[in-house]
Formats: sequence, C-alpha cells, structure tokens
Amino acid sequence: MSDFFQFHFEQVERRLRALAGELTRLQAAPFRPRPCWTPAVNVYRCADRLVICADLAGVKARDLTIEAEPGRVRIRGHRNPPEPQGRRRQPMQVLAMEIDYGRFERELLLPDDFDPSRVTAEQRDGWLWIQIPLKSAA
Repeated sequence: MSDFFQFHFEQVERRLRALAGELTRLQAAPFRPRPCWTPAVNVYRCADRLVICADLAGVKARDLTIEAEPGRVRIRGHRNPPEPQGRRRQPMQVLAMEIDYGRFERELLLPDDFDPSRVTAEQRDGWLWIQIPLKSAA
C-alpha cells in the first residue's frame, strides 16, 4: 500500500514541477498598460456637426482628456469607485459591484469632412457632450 501512495506522490510531484517550470518560463512580450474600461457612447451626425455623447457619470473634468485630430477623437480619463459617504474606516460588505471605475479610454474614428481643430466639449448631468463641426461649416 505504501508503494502505491509513493508512486502517486511522485507523479503529483512531477506534475507540480512541470507546472512550476511553465509558470516561471520567461516570456518576452511588450508591456503596454491598457485601460480597464470603455465608456459607452452615442454618436449623432447632424447637418453641420458630429455630436458624441459619452456616459461618464462620476468623472470630474480634471480627470478627463479629450484629444481630437484628423480622423479620430480620443476620450481618456479616470473615475474613482463610487463608495458610500461617511466614516471611511468603517467595515462594509460589498453585495454587488457593477459600475466600472479606474482608467478608461475610448477612441472613435471620424469621417474626413469634420474639423477636429474646432472641437468643443461640455459635461452635463453625467454626460460628456463633444461637438465637432463640419469643415465647411463656419
């Protein structure tokens, strides 16, 4: 009976060593941090402009960057997790956590007929509104 256990123990040990070898094998891959979430957007093409509405509840203006260039607009930023107000050190149990938080990024490709040099943006009621006029519109 002890030979039986010894045999199985040695098999398990070999498998664990092989697994450890796989886990410690150096794998070269370029490191590039990725945003942890992507905000939802609605995009509207109006007669004289493109309007983008991004769902960014809880994001402060100082934690938000909008980059517009020919052919694309990029929205980046950070949102803190929503937490109950009150004493911070008080223990709590999280029952559900569905609201994304942390770093985010969203990039949208633009048609060529829009002028990213005249982009405007404003935040209202948790929505980010970006307006990009047509090149021909004054």
